[in-house]
Amino acid sequence: MEDVKAYIESGILELYVLGDVSPAEKQQVEAMAQKHPVIKVELEEMEKALEQYAQANAVEPSEHQRDKILTSLVTNLADDATFGTKKEAIADNVVAMPARQTTNFYKYAFAASVALLAVSLVALFNVYNQLQRSDQQLVVMNAQNQHISKTVNYMNDELGVYRDTAYKVIKLKGPKNMGMTLAWSPVKKKVMIDMNGMHLPENDKTHQYQLWAIVNKKTVDLGVFDKSGADTLIMKQMRSVALANTFAVTLEPRGGSVNPTMSAMMVIGQF
Repeated sequence: MEDVKAYIESGILELYVLGDVSPAEKQQVEAMAQKHPVIKVELEEMEKALEQYAQANAVEPSEHQRDKILTSLVTNLADDATFGTKKEAIADNVVAMPARQTTNFYKYAFAASVALLAVSLVALFNVYNQLQRSDQQLVVMNAQNQHISKTVNYMNDELGVYRDTAYKVIKLKGPKNMGMTLAWSPVKKKVMIDMNGMHLPENDKTHQYQLWAIVNKKTVDLGVFDKSGADTLIMKQMRSVALANTFAVTLEPRGGSVNPTMSAMMVIGQF
């Protein structure tokens, strides 16, 4: 059934109705019409449509032109000798023209163009998919490179802190093996906490850890932080402080507290 549909859509039936087919193609169309009723119906519909088009676009000759043609026909038919002479004269003056050879060049060229277009579209689609995959791979690789670069930078910063003699490393300890490392530079007034080596329980969404510095028996807020996986590879910088005797961490409501909750003390360490 697909072959019949393709045959109808090939355009051969239109050429047959217009008389623009070779004898071999004509025989083929007629054979297909006998074999497949749907092709015969299609041919009849095309012939009917062509006839309706011709009738709708027919040009009616004027009265003068019609009378002239009829008079000429009657005169020539009445005089056989004259008719014969004119016929012979016309025949003598007619130059024989070669019979018009039907060609399927345009039909085959159109079919080839359609096939080439289809192949080109498939090729373009494949190239587009490959480019999409390449773009996605580049995005992933770029993200991975950024992550690696960020990690390396953080590690360099961490090593730089420990190599810098201006920093003092302080170990903060607490019960149940809790502890963390803090690097403080009195000269630079910087406080860095080692998130990677931190041993504190994970805080929930409503609480945060808060770092305090004790200066002359007064507590100074140095900021809050979370014990989460996102911060485990970085040295986190806290608020600056120039003088401190002791550092401590408490668990406070999210956002921090004005004063430390002593009952929620987690770790503490002295300089």
